Amino acid sequence: MRKLVAGLFFFLFSLVANQAFALLSMELTRGVSGAVPIAIVPFAVEGQAPSQDMASIISNDLQNSGRFKVLGGDKITSFPSNAGDVQYDYFRRLGADNLVVGKVQEVGPDRYQVQFQLLDVFKGKNAAQSGQQPILLSQKITVSGSQLRALAHHVSDLVYQQITGVKGVFSTRLAYVVVQRSPAVTHYTLEVADQDGYNPRPLLSSTDPIMSPDWSPDGKKIAYVSFENKQSSIYVQDVATGERHLMTQYPGINGAPSWSPDGHKLALVLSKGDTIDQKGTPSIYIMDLGSHQLTRLTKDFNINTEPAWSPDGRKIIFTSNRSGNAQIYQIDLGSRATSRVSYDGKYNARGSFTPDGNHIVMINQGSGMYNIGILDLDSGTLRVLTNSDTDHGSPSMAPNGSMVLFETVYNGRTVLGMAATDGSVQIRLPARNGEVQDPAWSPFLS
Repeated sequence: MRKLVAGLFFFLFSLVANQAFALLSMELTRGVSGAVPIAIVPFAVEGQAPSQDMASIISNDLQNSGRFKVLGGDKITSFPSNAGDVQYDYFRRLGADNLVVGKVQEVGPDRYQVQFQLLDVFKGKNAAQSGQQPILLSQKITVSGSQLRALAHHVSDLVYQQITGVKGVFSTRLAYVVVQRSPAVTHYTLEVADQDGYNPRPLLSSTDPIMSPDWSPDGKKIAYVSFENKQSSIYVQDVATGERHLMTQYPGINGAPSWSPDGHKLALVLSKGDTIDQKGTPSIYIMDLGSHQLTRLTKDFNINTEPAWSPDGRKIIFTSNRSGNAQIYQIDLGSRATSRVSYDGKYNARGSFTPDGNHIVMINQGSGMYNIGILDLDSGTLRVLTNSDTDHGSPSMAPNGSMVLFETVYNGRTVLGMAATDGSVQIRLPARNGEVQDPAWSPFLS
């Protein structure tokens, strides 16, 4: 992993599937202290039972967020399906602050009406005296059987936002590269899955390396690097249709695509130089996706790579060795002024902004392992999120700013991990087959 992380930077200087459905499995390894206790009651079923268990999906979402202590399963012996049937004293004794109840009713061939309610147990227990209504959320939605899992994630999002005040990310998706090695050949698969690892779908499978996926702001396309025909090239692919377009295939390096916030441009790394016969060092460019016109941002003899846009589109951060080792710099797109951002540690790379633009998540190395750190741009304070006995790399930010997705090592294999930006929650997402690397978290999709 140490070589892999370091290679994210130095690879650009040196220029160096058969089994696509490698389902991820989330494992909460550390939860937040003071998690909100919530009871998820199994949903009542009327008619043909659906293939998806709504309550279990919601329970797993909330539990794996680390923000909730879910009370369910054999802990519950009372099974109300609406607010009128709830014995609030029972759920208060169980220790729940909040309660989710619901019902799934078959209303036609492959059609299900789902109704759910989020209840405040304390208000429900004291409703007669206080007059306060215990119902915090109540909805009724009709979907097909294939949409039940997505609906469960939607319910989780609503519950999460109602209680925490932060928009949930359970309906988002992950992109990543699955690597499967054998003595004869190595297969690379660019894959997209639900945020919890379910419904994986391959977008591209190849015996040539695939790397650096990046979602468009609307979540409909992914830009990535492919080494087809032994040449690095940047492609943009439609997630729904699979249609893809070649963006760049210049001599030398074509790497690290990054979408602008408005979706009209890509920042990328090229080493082609300014003329056809000029050999260049890796430099940051911006491509206008309408005209394919290129604008070069860095013009020096240093290695400049891994661009990432600020949320307002006015700045780009990037990794450069201009100080002697890998550090993160920022260029103002208006004035073209460039300034150094990272100072804490001998190696800082792969930076990206938090959605509010006030912090940068990055790979940081002090004196030991490569870890995921978050830098406060106002104070200059760096906080390490993943301090452990193994290396971590390729951080990608959740669209609500609450968690970071990254690659790490578990049982000798590269897997995905998640950590809260306050460092309190950690989750592991091992794949059943192969190794998983280079993750990218999608934007909000609805």
